[in-house]
Amino acid sequence: MRIITSLIIAIAMSLSTTGCSEKTPHVIAHRGYWETDGSAQNSIRSIVKADSIGCFGSEFDVWMTADGQLVVYHDEAVNGFVIENSNADDVLSQKLENGENVPTLDRYLETGKNLGVRLIFELKPHTERAQESQAITKLLDMVQSKGLADRIDYITFSKEGMLELIERAPAGTPVYYLNGEMTPEELKEAGAAGMDYELDVLKSNPEWIDRCHELGLKVNAWTVNEADDLQWCIDHKLDFITTNDPELLQSML
Repeated sequence: MRIITSLIIAIAMSLSTTGCSEKTPHVIAHRGYWETDGSAQNSIRSIVKADSIGCFGSEFDVWMTADGQLVVYHDEAVNGFVIENSNADDVLSQKLENGENVPTLDRYLETGKNLGVRLIFELKPHTERAQESQAITKLLDMVQSKGLADRIDYITFSKEGMLELIERAPAGTPVYYLNGEMTPEELKEAGAAGMDYELDVLKSNPEWIDRCHELGLKVNAWTVNEADDLQWCIDHKLDFITTNDPELLQSML
């Protein structure tokens, strides 16, 4: 009887271990959870909504104005004002689709401090490298002053910005590259935490996913909204999936 009981326990432990080894992607809300009532892309409401439904992370986009203010917005221009060439007063007075004003990074991070969601910070590529570097100085100081350094992942399309963030952010801070042309080996050599590539790039190079994991790197795909594509990411054991439909992805997981 004791032998049979031991066998049952061993089999149960084996099955449990097998189940735990399956990789379940983390859900990242793209520009917050904005496809819902009262929300808008990169709004304060969008990060609150992403947190309210239990997303792992909420992605947002950051520019610096001509007079040195960090603001949260996706496009390079808002209502005709090119953000990196405009003064903060002009940019911050513009309305989002839900009626909120374009938020400062300071206000956005203050909101994030009181939430549990991880902050996925996209630094937008600036035309002038000096301005981008100044933005990095300001954002790192702000994140540190708010005690959020251990709750932020940085992502960027700027290769120079990626390398500077890797060099200047606190040791161990995850920094991911978005542009899609660097191999896993190149990302590892650069010190990146992994690749954060458009889904089509990963579908064209699926071997990169396993290679990243072999190198200790993580993989995210953006922006994945259709059920078939979400399932592809789940089947290929991505670490993160960035989506405009986080509730659909959550239901699939």
